[in-house]
Amino acid sequence: MTELERLRAVLDTNVFVSAILSRNPTSPTQELIRRWLADEFVLLISQTLLDEIVGKLLDHQVEPDRIIELVAYLERLAEWVDVPAQMIAPVITADPDDDMILACAVVGQAHYLVTYDPHFDILNGEYQGIKITKALPFLWAVRGDHPSG
Repeated sequence: MTELERLRAVLDTNVFVSAILSRNPTSPTQELIRRWLADEFVLLISQTLLDEIVGKLLDHQVEPDRIIELVAYLERLAEWVDVPAQMIAPVITADPDDDMILACAVVGQAHYLVTYDPHFDILNGEYQGIKITKALPFLWAVRGDHPSG
């Protein structure tokens, strides 16, 4: 991948929740958010995904000011993906809401979909050329690291 072809990723709702709720400043999810804010990868987002993120943060009683700050960053810095209804394929039968996240990744031409959701396990780590992984392996890719051992 050349310098012009930066990594493109969709972060699932649970990644944002993990980053915001974590008290560990070295958590992979917090580092991913910092690296996105530093423009080290392209974050793809859709309106439906943003709505879900806000809803889950409210469910976890995150302070409204923190949610507003995140939404402002997303509105300003993320690449917005318009996901037409016909692009949402029924793939994740255990949780059809996850199909919207997959569609955002497909339409946005993501390289990665980062999630902790076990519903995605049925895809065995890949969907239409998109790597489906947890935060730490994606963080390694952003850093250009290779895990040891």
